[in-house]
Amino acid sequence: MLTTGVPTENILYLGGPNIASEIYNKEYANARICGSTKWRKPLAKFLRQPHFIVWDNSDIVTHEVMGGLKNVYAIGAGMVAALTNESATSKSVYFAHCTSEMIFITHLLTEQPEKLAGPLLADTYVTLLKGRNAWYGQMLAKGELRLDMGDSIKGKGMIQGISAVGAFYELLSQPSLSVLHPEENKQVAPAELCPILKRLYRILIKRELPVGDILQALRDETMNDPRERIEMAQSHTFYRPSLLGKP
Repeated sequence: MLTTGVPTENILYLGGPNIASEIYNKEYANARICGSTKWRKPLAKFLRQPHFIVWDNSDIVTHEVMGGLKNVYAIGAGMVAALTNESATSKSVYFAHCTSEMIFITHLLTEQPEKLAGPLLADTYVTLLKGRNAWYGQMLAKGELRLDMGDSIKGKGMIQGISAVGAFYELLSQPSLSVLHPEENKQVAPAELCPILKRLYRILIKRELPVGDILQALRDETMNDPRERIEMAQSHTFYRPSLLGKP
């Protein structure tokens, strides 16, 4: 978005939290429209219906980043749900870790992410519970789909989370990009501080680990409390403007 040359004031983003079937069936649904005031305010007013609530916000960059991240971690959520027979504890632990990674990543990619953590995580939560990316992760874990079938699945469409895993991991693994590891006191690539993203990359993109290995991201005895990752992100200046735009 930022490298196209199109002024951000001419770009609008419309996203969840919602499921398409809820909108189609006129059940309660919610959406968020982001962009400049002159466009988003009148459009939000036009779109609002008794069954379709529309929030509006100016921070289009943060929403675009989180829009991609929620697809990434939804695949892992589906895997965990299937592999643990819908274990409430396992899903809760996964949610805690993946949201801490998303908060950490948004602090690298967006200037003021903390202002939108609550609403954005609401969108993430519904995607982790129900959506094509979570469904895909479940089907992989159950053996009903294979990685060699590609990312376009008949009846579901494009599974955006697969390419997003590769894009985010490679972006956060650049040799020129580093952050201080909180315990080892050395510079590391940001991807090294995101164990779930790293495992999803090795499972989905490199295909060097089995799907079941996603559970190791929850059971690793050396993994810290996810709160520490959030505190680290919020107490340091990690923002890198060049990551999503031209230097």
